[in-house]
Amino acid sequence: MNRGRWLTLGVVSVATAMLLLDVTVVYVALPAIQKDLGAGFAELQWVVDAYTVTLAATLLAAGSLADRYGRRAVFVAGLAVFTGFSATCGLAGSPMVLDISRGLQGIGAAAMFSASLAILANEFQDRERGFALGIWGAITGIALAVGPLVGGLVVDGLSWRWIFLINLPLGLILVLVTIRSVKESRDDRPRRLDLAGMASFGLACLFLVTALIRGNDEGWGSPPIVTALAAAALLFGLFVGVEARTRDPMLPLGWFRVPAFTGTAIVALAQSVAIYPLLLFLAIYFQNALGFSATGTGLRLLPITVVIFLVAPVAGRFTSRMPLRYLLSAGLLLLGVAMLVMHGIRPGEWTELLPGMLLGGVAIGLISPSLAAAMVSVLPVEQSGRSSGINNTFRQVGIAVGIAGLGALFDQRVTEAAGDAAGIAAGVNEVLLVAGIIAIAAALISWPLLGDQRSTA
Repeated sequence: MNRGRWLTLGVVSVATAMLLLDVTVVYVALPAIQKDLGAGFAELQWVVDAYTVTLAATLLAAGSLADRYGRRAVFVAGLAVFTGFSATCGLAGSPMVLDISRGLQGIGAAAMFSASLAILANEFQDRERGFALGIWGAITGIALAVGPLVGGLVVDGLSWRWIFLINLPLGLILVLVTIRSVKESRDDRPRRLDLAGMASFGLACLFLVTALIRGNDEGWGSPPIVTALAAAALLFGLFVGVEARTRDPMLPLGWFRVPAFTGTAIVALAQSVAIYPLLLFLAIYFQNALGFSATGTGLRLLPITVVIFLVAPVAGRFTSRMPLRYLLSAGLLLLGVAMLVMHGIRPGEWTELLPGMLLGGVAIGLISPSLAAAMVSVLPVEQSGRSSGINNTFRQVGIAVGIAGLGALFDQRVTEAAGDAAGIAAGVNEVLLVAGIIAIAAALISWPLLGDQRSTA
């Protein structure tokens, strides 16, 4: 591999790590943000979900723009937007400013995310593409896992604001290196922009997540929540109707007739519903129930990180040697078992969580590189970039809905117990039980759908 390709892989990988770190790095910072800005629990959820909702809602649109106007151009624009609104996040003086800035930051992340995969697919061919995607997939899991530790060190060493401000120098360096080193590419026959699909999908996600986050405070039968849920259902229905009729849909419904594509989409959605809330609510439990510092919390989540480091490279080597369901569906099943093993916690020694955390790390290590390989293997190679973008959209929707929905269960249990340590433990137990059931159910459903599909990357 020549120097230019190494630089391209390095830029794309570091940018991917940066945007994914901004999902999990905030977890251990939420108590500090709450104290400093006087934020409520719903406002704290939006610190995470404003980012993931806009990322999910604009990911496919950004991919279409990249195909039409140039992948490098959209990647650089995304980096600039992400970096600029990282600054406004770090300087925010109120929860509303922080949440709005996080949403705009997510739009920049979507442009980076969508263009990065297309850049790699254009730059690398055959076995080199498999190597590049393996690196990308491993970094996905690693960034997810190290986020809480990085966040803890920054929060305790500097302040919560620096988890965002640290993106400024890195983002500027990446912009300069990208302009100088990454080749421009675009689709010779770009698809039309599916504006109706983009709008209906994005608004449906926004209404759904808003209802899930505000449901406990407003009342699940209250007019605002019922209206929001009804609007989400109608908009999702409209989205399906639009996609069935438009000539160039952002989500071709016919692809769901391919069992392996459907199975991969289910894994992408379910693993995000389960994994990201797992780290978020464990971080809250360690700090608010057991009294650990942000750094102490990150260190106690480190066993998950170490196991991912060990397992992900090994799993990546097997993606072309065995059916993907042995890695994806089995990984989801193991993740569900890990959560059920941790279920039943009570305020006390954090080490009682270790067996489940280690199992969870193995599960994430199996899933992360395998999912990246599956995304570009379940459809013909000329459709791999689009397939990957759709599956990454399912991942981001899973994060947003998982944190909002499971957060509603958590908040209800904590409120019932007046917010004491026992109440926080009860809330975490509820999250572990529901997320574990979701992971196991998705594993059983995806297993026959994935069949004997192997990675072709």
